Amino acid sequence: MADSSNLARRGLMFILSSPSGAGKTTIARKLLAEVDGIGMSVSVTTRAPRPGEVDGKDYVFVDQPTFDRMVEDGEFLEWAVVFGNSYGTPKAEVKQGLKDGQDFLFDIDWQGTQQLYQRMEVDVVRVFILPPSIGALESRLRSRGTDSEDVIQGRMDRARAEISHWDGYDYVVVNDDIDRCFEQVHHVLQAERLRRARQTGLVDFTRKLMG
Repeated sequence: MADSSNLARRGLMFILSSPSGAGKTTIARKLLAEVDGIGMSVSVTTRAPRPGEVDGKDYVFVDQPTFDRMVEDGEFLEWAVVFGNSYGTPKAEVKQGLKDGQDFLFDIDWQGTQQLYQRMEVDVVRVFILPPSIGALESRLRSRGTDSEDVIQGRMDRARAEISHWDGYDYVVVNDDIDRCFEQVHHVLQAERLRRARQTGLVDFTRKLMG
């Protein structure tokens, strides 16, 4: 009997982007907690560790000269400068993981998304999360109670710039309800995992069915 339970599959790079405060971090955490076979891509960064962050788990923390050398050596799939700090996605780990059927979750902006898509087009799935309104987005940022007025206005300006790139994504979801938004994003992931081109074990499986 042909067994479909463990068909070999190529992994995918699942990108979540949104303006700050639109909910992508919450959605990402739910995916990691509730969905098997997907892990966060660990970025390299020059920013200082925040309380509770672990080097090698949350980020790989390096100084700027080291980061610059990694850029020159072509060690990143994508990299960008965000709020004065450099962030990059290490190439070797991701490429090997994809071959092994591992899915990677990326929480990156449109610039990083564009770079990844240019380099790894067939492996990339791009999802953009929109707030229900610009007012709701500002309310969420203010409700955090951690940022000054100048920081909030800066984030709002950046949010409008981010939103302008919505048409560079494969899927767009409006987060007017976090549970419904998560369900929609999860459905996208499930469907993309079933794409014929990613199910590398289908050739042998169908041969057994016909044999």
